[in-house]
Amino acid sequence: MRPDIAPGAVFPDYELPDEARTLRRLSEIQGDDPMILTLARGHYCPKEHQQHLELAAFYPKIAVAYTQVATISTDEHHTSQEFRASVGAQWPFLEDPGRTVQRDLDIAEYTDPEHDPMVPHTIVLKPGLVVHKIYNGYWFWGRPSTADLWRDLRDVTAEVRPDWDLAKPGLREAWDAGDLSSFHGWDKQGPAQAAELEGATS
Repeated sequence: MRPDIAPGAVFPDYELPDEARTLRRLSEIQGDDPMILTLARGHYCPKEHQQHLELAAFYPKIAVAYTQVATISTDEHHTSQEFRASVGAQWPFLEDPGRTVQRDLDIAEYTDPEHDPMVPHTIVLKPGLVVHKIYNGYWFWGRPSTADLWRDLRDVTAEVRPDWDLAKPGLREAWDAGDLSSFHGWDKQGPAQAAELEGATS
């Protein structure tokens, strides 16, 4: 991995086609949520299947926690579709058969010239594509367990959500005053909805 891609750095905002051949930017997929990004070997690798099966089983918790997921692989379109379907994934699978990401991040897996994949990595990102944690998964035990991801995402969410602890001084006063800027989800309410809420709480 390029030495400048480290905790605290901003990850490149790659734009690649998804399983529907729609161009997607990582920042658009992430929005203002934490995100798990997997840089995957691809459909041929049993280790990828195992990791992605675990992520798919974990996904209901990821979804209710306002967290996003994306996978990038070097698979061609139909192979990427098969990979996504075979593990039951509900998140975008971005296709990079031209190996733009592999070259840009300097993560060519030179020990597998037949498939020419990326060295697999899992990256936990704070909002703004800011790197929180990087896992090198060349060996399977280097990949994060769901317990590792839960711990990482707890730390990230506590850092980026002002309303993580509703007992924080000033939060109740802000809510009662109709200032929703510190409350995730509520901060996107329109003026009419905010006024309605303020009327209901006054």
